[in-house]
Amino acid sequence: MTETVERTKTGAILYDQLIINQISEDLFTPEGWTHSELIAGKLGSGGRGSTYFVGNVPRQFVLRHYMRGGMIGKLVRDHYFWTGEDSTRCFAEWRMLAKMADFKLPVPRPAAARYVRSGPFYRCDIITLRLPNVRPLSEVIAGTSRPPEFWSSIGAAIQTFHEAGVYHADMNAYNLQIDDNDRLWMLDFDKGRLRQPGPWKQQTLERLHRSLNKIASLDPAVRFGTAEWEALLEGYFSASRSA
Repeated sequence: MTETVERTKTGAILYDQLIINQISEDLFTPEGWTHSELIAGKLGSGGRGSTYFVGNVPRQFVLRHYMRGGMIGKLVRDHYFWTGEDSTRCFAEWRMLAKMADFKLPVPRPAAARYVRSGPFYRCDIITLRLPNVRPLSEVIAGTSRPPEFWSSIGAAIQTFHEAGVYHADMNAYNLQIDDNDRLWMLDFDKGRLRQPGPWKQQTLERLHRSLNKIASLDPAVRFGTAEWEALLEGYFSASRSA
């Protein structure tokens, strides 16, 4: 993966020339593409930002504008305090995705990232390659019960990320995506980082458990309960023992 930084009047763009050989700030807006499609979430899964599928088949991209969440997000929608270029959320996530791609982990390939400075603050965006034929875990388990082997494979895949030291700050049933072969892919590594082994592994599992319980309570069609979670943990710890 190649990394190129191009300066703009108000910030900078980081991109991979092997994916996008001509970059411009227009590409960080839906209007800068011949085709753009807003991604609509379900059960409150729309996330904090504006996310679009952009470009045309066979190579499409995902364009995401970083938005704040929680109480502060009600006051400041998309501005972050400037602490240096390498610390911008978009550059940090781009580079983490690049490292994970080098590790051959199932994540989207980063294409470009941009920040725009305004005084002591900045706004930012990221573009990644769209993963083909994936659906959120929340959707995959709605309406159809999945066998224990499916849940075990999900746990084993999560353990692979943890074994590589990958910390996901918001592991939930929407950021875990499943392809046509039931392989797990992981999205949205904003605030993620590589870490040494520690209690964060258990904490991310607990976060996922809460997410699954929440969507099951919101949608009666979701097939998730104690047996499914135990199968996931069995797959996780089995993979951990054999790592």
